Amino acid sequence: MTDLVGKTRALDDTDPLAKFRKRFHLPDNVIYLDGNSLGCLPIDTSARLSDTVEREWGEGLITSWLDAEWSTAPRRIGDKIAQLIGAKPGEVIVTDSTSINLFKALTAALSLRPERTHILTETTNFPTDSYMMQGIETFSGGRIKAIAVPPSELLDAVDGNTAAVLLTHVHYKTALPREIAKTTKYIQQSGALAIWDLSHSTGAVELDLDAANVDFAVGCGYKYLNGGPGAPAFFYAPKRNHHAQSVLSGWFGHAKPFDFEEGYRPALGIERFLCGTPPVLGLAALEVGVDLMLEADTTQIRQKSVAMADLMIEAMAPLCDRYGFALVSPSNAAERGSHLGFAHANAYEITQALRAYGVIADFRTPDVIRFGLTPLYLEYGDIVEAVARLEKVCVERSWDKPEYRTRAAVT
Repeated sequence: MTDLVGKTRALDDTDPLAKFRKRFHLPDNVIYLDGNSLGCLPIDTSARLSDTVEREWGEGLITSWLDAEWSTAPRRIGDKIAQLIGAKPGEVIVTDSTSINLFKALTAALSLRPERTHILTETTNFPTDSYMMQGIETFSGGRIKAIAVPPSELLDAVDGNTAAVLLTHVHYKTALPREIAKTTKYIQQSGALAIWDLSHSTGAVELDLDAANVDFAVGCGYKYLNGGPGAPAFFYAPKRNHHAQSVLSGWFGHAKPFDFEEGYRPALGIERFLCGTPPVLGLAALEVGVDLMLEADTTQIRQKSVAMADLMIEAMAPLCDRYGFALVSPSNAAERGSHLGFAHANAYEITQALRAYGVIADFRTPDVIRFGLTPLYLEYGDIVEAVARLEKVCVERSWDKPEYRTRAAVT
């Protein structure tokens, strides 16, 4: 471990992203490795929210829908996110939650393939993706079939009945990514549409949705975009699919919402995938995180992510040998996103005990400790220090306490 400490000092001294660390609120003596579930608080967010609440809301009141540009925030921030995912202006809108946007994407795809009745995903996908598909099947009375097959069998399962395939780009446990362009092309060759969940990708790995000819995509705002707890999500649709039906035909998706017409007429562009009134406070916080991300070089972000993961794998090797940890993420950097998963028989208890040592990671059932690697506010030294604290937990068996065995409601 001593050799690694010297190595990390050299890496931190030459890190081109080091300047961003001071742009975040980081609690003292806490190493935050849960960045892919909730990013840290950008320093500027508090001032932005204060201004939104006190000046725009408090003083401007209803006039701020225009004067403070509240009404156009979903499109404005969407155009900014478009720069992070390889999309054009007018192809991304910030709205609702990831789950709701998944429903919109699936039903939009079904509206473009009305003769097809199957929606397909892989087993082990993030549960909300599968749940939304199952809900559509139930609501349709079984006419639409939600099908999940093992990852290795997914592409072979695409056939003439498949309307859409929903996949997560970076797997939430293992960090294993699917190749977007190649997979999308294969899906489309069968006449189906490709929908991608980018929640564990956006702001962490380089993306080019337009080049990959993706049909629809969604992603969250609270992970690597640092938009805060429950931050609004985003919805992507290339212009060729803007004629798809938005089943959640709320008033902000209307062509003229303030004409208050009795009948619904969808907006002509990406705005048709809006639904209810935009959540102004959430949008304000998210915009700060997105602006911060746009200041950084995405290539440098990816390079640092890879280097931090390689460093952690190296530092964890002795603990794998001595204490039974097993890497479940790909060891090859080209085959993983920006988090690492390690399996252990006592993963839950160890994750809880780590917090007493100032390391916040997260647990994924049944036996995975997940470490999020967020390049903008983590130092290389944090990685080695976190592993050193984990080793103390193991040496002292401090995880072996009754209070750490009871599963909390949120893990």
